[in-house]
Amino acid sequence: IFIDELDAIGTKRFDSEKAGDREVQRTMLELLNQLDGFQPNMQVKVIAATNRVDILDPALLRSGRLDRKIEFPMPNEEARARIMQIHSRKMNVSPDVNYEELARCTDDFNGAQCKAVCVEAGMIALRRGATELNHEDYMEGILEVQAKKKANLQYYA
Repeated sequence: IFIDELDAIGTKRFDSEKAGDREVQRTMLELLNQLDGFQPNMQVKVIAATNRVDILDPALLRSGRLDRKIEFPMPNEEARARIMQIHSRKMNVSPDVNYEELARCTDDFNGAQCKAVCVEAGMIALRRGATELNHEDYMEGILEVQAKKKANLQYYA
C-alpha cells in the first residue's frame, strides 16, 4: 500500500475547533488503527511518502507502524544532467546542448524541476518555430522554472 503526501493527514495532533482539522485528525487515528491491524504473516507492506517528516505525528513513526525511514536526497549534478538527458531523449535536440552545464545551472532543482526544464525548453522551441531544441532553449527553460519556484515561495511564505 502506498500513501503519498502522508503529511496531509498525518500531522501532529492538536486541539482545534475547526471541523476540517477534527476530520483530518479522525482520519489519522483511523490510519493508526489500520496500521496496528496488520498481522506479520499478512505480507502487507505500507510505504508512505512525505516532504515534511518534521510535522508527522510521532505515533505514525513508532515501531511496528511506519518505523523505517529512507531519505531520497536532491539529485547531484551528475544525476540532474542524466535526468534532463532522459526527459529529452524523444525530442530533437541540437548537438550544442551541454547537459553538464545545464546541470550546473540547476543546483537546487529536484528531479521534477529538471523534467520541467525540458518541457519548458520544448515549448520555447515550438513557439519560435524550431525543429530542434538548442542550448539556449534549455537556459530559458531553467529561467522559467526558477521564476515558478520563486512565485511558489512567495505564495507559501
